[in-house]
Amino acid sequence: MPRGLDAAGGLAALRGLLERPLASYYLLLSSAGLLLLIGLTMVFSATSVRDYAENGNASTSLVKQAIFAVIGIVAFWACQRLPATTYRALGRPLLFTAIGLLLVLNLLLAYARLTGQDSARIGPVEARLLWLFVGGIQVQPSEFAKFALVLWGAHVIARKGAALGWWRELATPLFPVVGLLFVLVGYNDLGTMLCLLALVVGLLWAAGVRMRVFAALSAVGLLGIGLLVAVASLGAGSGETGAENYRLARLTAFIDPPPLDVCKDAGCYQIAQARYAIENGGWFGVGLGKSIAKWQWLPAAENDFIFAVVAEELGVVGCVVVVALFAVLAYTGLRIARRVEDPFRRLAAAAATTWLVGQAVINIGGVVGLLPLTGVPLPFISDGGSALVVTLAAIGMLASFARAEPDAARALHARPPARWVRLLWAPLPPLPGRRRRPAAPPAARGSVPRSRERREDDQAAPRGVRVARTRRGSADERRR
Repeated sequence: MPRGLDAAGGLAALRGLLERPLASYYLLLSSAGLLLLIGLTMVFSATSVRDYAENGNASTSLVKQAIFAVIGIVAFWACQRLPATTYRALGRPLLFTAIGLLLVLNLLLAYARLTGQDSARIGPVEARLLWLFVGGIQVQPSEFAKFALVLWGAHVIARKGAALGWWRELATPLFPVVGLLFVLVGYNDLGTMLCLLALVVGLLWAAGVRMRVFAALSAVGLLGIGLLVAVASLGAGSGETGAENYRLARLTAFIDPPPLDVCKDAGCYQIAQARYAIENGGWFGVGLGKSIAKWQWLPAAENDFIFAVVAEELGVVGCVVVVALFAVLAYTGLRIARRVEDPFRRLAAAAATTWLVGQAVINIGGVVGLLPLTGVPLPFISDGGSALVVTLAAIGMLASFARAEPDAARALHARPPARWVRLLWAPLPPLPGRRRRPAAPPAARGSVPRSRERREDDQAAPRGVRVARTRRGSADERRR
């Protein structure tokens, strides 16, 4: 009996904490902050041995990732200060910039393939597979395309409003732009295209699109994914013309996995090494920094397969902590989308949440063998500058929306922080607007039957009463 009371009391306390006005904001900051801290720790653990062997400095990759983390925190700070109107205005310029960068990347890669080179350069711009190098700065355009699609797509759908029920309203301009992004991104990076697909699904789901639209989009999406898998034989992505289709090999290895001893020499080598790392970790792991797989056994151990290093060093307990933090992030993002009143904020919050959590599901599912391998990084955890900066900027946008929840905005205005806090951290959000109710019609204008009754009464009234009418009454009579 006391145990039941304790459980009930704990649930009541948790419910009370979640009912606080700024609960979404603090849940978002805590989950994202812990994931960022875990990510920096695991990047150092996965790269320290290699960095020390190559240049004698074990913290080279950590310093680089920490610099991008600082830039991302600045982006988070800037984004949490912006109102919804600024995000709506930024959507189109960011989208055009992302499409322009993707076009430059794909054109340079096409030129490199025609000339038989691994990369192509025009002036200070160099293209290599998924990255653009501009004056020594590495940029991944597909990461900016995710954030740009969130802002622009939410603005377009929020502007359409009730007209979204018509198919032609979805067909222009949303679907053509989404299709263009899918082609520009998916030709070289099928995994990122799947993340964009999850983003679009979350956007349309939050908008309340009918299920038959989702069915049609699913059919078109499966057809597009099949075509992108097929073009790997023509040199798409990291494939080579005439060589084995690596995308098809990953899919067949997932559907019909060969034995692990065969995978040592076949195309499923990464899967086998990831399984060995997970098995070696057990429940509690071998200890932080003591992974064996990172000693050049597991390819991309610091990036796409960093979750295998987490499993080996921290065990099942560490994996559960990472998955639980992503679950909290998913709950918080959808909670924000449900509580805000502005349609744009609701759509953008749902799209950003499905993007980040969907990407985490794709990465973790591929590492543990529940999904085919696609080669996407794990948000917050994997090594990568562009992805980390854009991810923290999206968290900043969600933080801005969390402060704009009606209860949160009223609480902040009721007890505003100090002026220096508002200047250095974030300004006060706007108070939620009251819904305007239609004003009652003036008595003189009335409905048509009442007007007729009044006219009949006027005709039946004595002449003296007619002379005593007010100026407003005579004007109403002239209008009638």
